[in-house]
Amino acid sequence: MHVQIDDGPAFAFAEITLEPGGSVRVESGAMASQRGDVRVETSTRGGFMTGLRRAFGGESFFVNDFSSKAGGSIGVAPALPGDIALVSLPGGDELLVQSGGWLASDLSVEVDSSWGGARGFFSGAGLILLRCSGQGDLLVAAYGGIRGASLAPGERMVVDTGHVVAFESTVQYSIRKAGTWKTTFLGGEGLVAEFVGPGQVFMQTRSTGDLISWLDARLPRHSSSNG
Repeated sequence: MHVQIDDGPAFAFAEITLEPGGSVRVESGAMASQRGDVRVETSTRGGFMTGLRRAFGGESFFVNDFSSKAGGSIGVAPALPGDIALVSLPGGDELLVQSGGWLASDLSVEVDSSWGGARGFFSGAGLILLRCSGQGDLLVAAYGGIRGASLAPGERMVVDTGHVVAFESTVQYSIRKAGTWKTTFLGGEGLVAEFVGPGQVFMQTRSTGDLISWLDARLPRHSSSNG
């Protein structure tokens, strides 16, 4: 997949070039533009239950497969302002992506949320992980800029759960409080993910949860009255 990413990290936009006979799978609603000979097919890609599991993982029930006989391009953009990263899977490795983070990928990359580790990764944080496997390229989107860190064997890194974008399956992880219960409830620090290398970890510079809390505190409240 040949990709050019522009306007990042605040408002990243990715243009995917389709060679003659090429194709790419895109999250529903993520297509922003297209040029040349481009055709689209919408489906659940794997049947009803596969689409349902994908929806449970924060993605759309349907996906769009774009293909071209003569060559063309597809422009894709995430829903929130932020960055886009191109990640290559060499085959045999897996990338675990936060729900809503998958944007597009080669058809050879499988996106699954039915595995057991997705159910309890973030516990009360309300996030689910998608398991991306196979061989090929995929685009990962985030709210804010994307920062990558390579962990050596045994090296540890702690990331607030709201800032986790993705990490390789070779990385071990656990969820714990940022500090004491006092720190959690009074200091504004909640759950954190502790990663242990080897492997790559990607984080976003802004938290979607913090954005929601910021907006919620400023939205007008409508009181209902009886009679």
